[in-house]
Amino acid sequence: MSKKILVTGAAGFIGSHASQRLLARGDTVVGLDNLNDYYSVQLKEDRLARLREHKNFSFVKLDLVDRDGMTALFEREQFDAVIHLAAQAGVRYSITNPHVYVDSNVVGFLNILEGCRHSKVGHLVFASTSSVYGANETQPFSEHAGVDHPMTLYAATKKANELMAHSYAHLYDMAVTGLRFFTVYGPWGRPDMALFLFTKGILEGKPIDVYNHGNMIRDFTYVEDIVSGVIGAMDRPAQANPEWNGKQPDPATSYVKYRLFNIGNNKPVQLMEFIDAIEAATGKKAIKNFMPIQQGDVPSTCADVSELEAWTGFRPNTPVREGVRLFVEWYRRYYNV
Repeated sequence: MSKKILVTGAAGFIGSHASQRLLARGDTVVGLDNLNDYYSVQLKEDRLARLREHKNFSFVKLDLVDRDGMTALFEREQFDAVIHLAAQAGVRYSITNPHVYVDSNVVGFLNILEGCRHSKVGHLVFASTSSVYGANETQPFSEHAGVDHPMTLYAATKKANELMAHSYAHLYDMAVTGLRFFTVYGPWGRPDMALFLFTKGILEGKPIDVYNHGNMIRDFTYVEDIVSGVIGAMDRPAQANPEWNGKQPDPATSYVKYRLFNIGNNKPVQLMEFIDAIEAATGKKAIKNFMPIQQGDVPSTCADVSELEAWTGFRPNTPVREGVRLFVEWYRRYYNV
């Protein structure tokens, strides 16, 4: 049976891809976005234009912090499920603009939780981030490990989301699943992310800033693989873990309907190898400007995705070189270069 699904951040990178997939399989999607100018509004509008081609898609321009507007939306639409991807994005932006993150990622998330609670939404899936692992150096990162040492406010707001979600699952018998995303990339990606910046610089013959002198490792995950995991998680609502023990509490599960999953590629790649893939796809060599590591960055990430695989069958299968090639092809088409 088709479902009526709210996708927040529908004009965003992952949200637009997720909405496309849901519409393609026959679901009804209500997309929400505030279309802020953190990056190109035109890019967001162009993503939305593709979604508006579907008769089962409708768009609501609304800010998550608009409490009355959010309340009215949930009362009016009566969603079967919510995929909450809207947030103030950008790790480093949170260092200079902290208030925006608390507004969008904490106050906005509370309005999502309240909407789900009062309209009895069947399942809430929300975006967390690999950044919650912070100073944790044990890899691959496991959902069963503690995440109490965030290195940015962005990560702290996402950890707060996980805790808020658990409290609502406990208080109101809500089914809630949190997904910790690992470095998502692909066509229609964000202009502030490395792949976009590197591709733009290489094609324009301009230097690219390579942080930590190139000694970064990331679990780059192709967006269509991510979407498969997101929708797979939505289709199988969180369940209580009957073996959960308060004397040895497992952070990834609970005695209530609450789950946390990593969603990544489980195949970390050296940054220099990633740049090499962009060079191969563009046919041009990068002019590299090697820089120290940025504040708030971690040198390495790697996701243990065995839990999500066991729960949904999730298996990322796009090699980085293939994913980078697909992005570069899109970039050339979109910007006519």
